[in-house]
Amino acid sequence: MSDNRPIGVFDSGLGGLTVVREMQKAMPDESIVYFGDTGRVPYGTKSRDTIKLYAKQDIEFLLKNNVKAIVAACGTVSSVALPEITALPVPIEGVVVPSAIAAVRKTRNGKIGVIGTSATINSGAYRSEIKARMPEAEIFETACPLFVPIVEAGWINRDDEIAILTAKRYLAPLKEKGVDTLILGCTHFPLLSDIIGDVMGEGVTLIDTGYEAAHYVLDMLDKKGLKSDGTQSKNQFFVSDRVDDFSSMASILLGKDISDALRKASVDTL
Repeated sequence: MSDNRPIGVFDSGLGGLTVVREMQKAMPDESIVYFGDTGRVPYGTKSRDTIKLYAKQDIEFLLKNNVKAIVAACGTVSSVALPEITALPVPIEGVVVPSAIAAVRKTRNGKIGVIGTSATINSGAYRSEIKARMPEAEIFETACPLFVPIVEAGWINRDDEIAILTAKRYLAPLKEKGVDTLILGCTHFPLLSDIIGDVMGEGVTLIDTGYEAAHYVLDMLDKKGLKSDGTQSKNQFFVSDRVDDFSSMASILLGKDISDALRKASVDTL
């Protein structure tokens, strides 16, 4: 039995494409409908009520596109809004639980760092999920709000001076604590993984939320009998603001031109 409906994925901007990239590797037969709310990015600096409203609107948009499952490819939504989203007609997964599971599995000294948006860190979601699985873990969290606009601006090259200086400032306390595992708790952050890895050093394992979420969703589709047979694989991308900027960055991240599959969706219609 198969289900050829697409998987819906949403994020505040282009960071969620790190999840899409890993999903395409892990499940190439699946179709994806992606919505990037580029007109309202970032979510991480907004109030809890606003984040919940945006998440609800994003989900409603994806449901209108007949998706069979939804991935909240946004650390902020996964942390703040997802625990209160219930009674959906399709399963929904976030990035917090898969990443927490991976961190607990990979840490050697029990010292786990978490970086994310201010809203994500303030929610305590990662701390709760890690502690539920590893009560003795020492968890050190740091909000890195400037990472999202840096990524959205395309300043992601390994030698970018602004990104490097910002990473050094944010990550210094975590280095001092001796964490051996660091959760990149926002799907924008894996795009800075080379810089973050250089700053933290070789002995620190980085947890890529995109990779962990993709494989978690693959397992969920298998268990629920929702996998596609690959006969109708087709990806669509929607953004709530400028198409051109998103298209150029997305094509680089995904390794192919997506301009023909990219459309603008008015926020007013969400």
